[in-house]
Amino acid sequence: MAVTSSTILNSQIAHDFMLPATNGKIYGLNDIALRKGFVIAFICNHCPYVKSIIEKLVVLDRDLADIDIGLACINSNDEIEYPEDSFDMMKKFVDEHSISFPYLRDQDQEVAKRYGAVCTPDFFGYNADRMLVYKGRLDASQKNNIHDAERELFNAMWEVAQSGNFTGVQNASIGCSIKWKKST
Repeated sequence: MAVTSSTILNSQIAHDFMLPATNGKIYGLNDIALRKGFVIAFICNHCPYVKSIIEKLVVLDRDLADIDIGLACINSNDEIEYPEDSFDMMKKFVDEHSISFPYLRDQDQEVAKRYGAVCTPDFFGYNADRMLVYKGRLDASQKNNIHDAERELFNAMWEVAQSGNFTGVQNASIGCSIKWKKST
């Protein structure tokens, strides 16, 4: 497990995609975006950083929906080298954690590359105009869930829901590196 830190980007427009979800549907940005914006999170099943915050993501999904912000998570990891991140295991992960947000499979890893995702978890928050306004972490939790940590991502997206922008501090995500497929 290589620990990786994301870089903070701004003024990037969201790239559309069509990806299969664990619920059998295909999702694009129009299916994820709500009236005020959306969050795309790159996660996987095996990463201890993701495992420590998955219950917070379930709560975040409900809280973001209340402020008209959508959420979807994408798994781009190489499932050959990391079978725990296979599509079948993603379905089990969804069931085990009562996940209601779309959990999408980026089989060819093109979505992760276009977004510039580098680690799991890696969070990208967009406003209603599909412009990147937040690139950072969920909160200060890393491998050890901090139960009372400030809700950095939610607070940022609350500001986005009110004003369309975020003016606060963005702390980079830290987690396991995305497991890229070996070149053939």
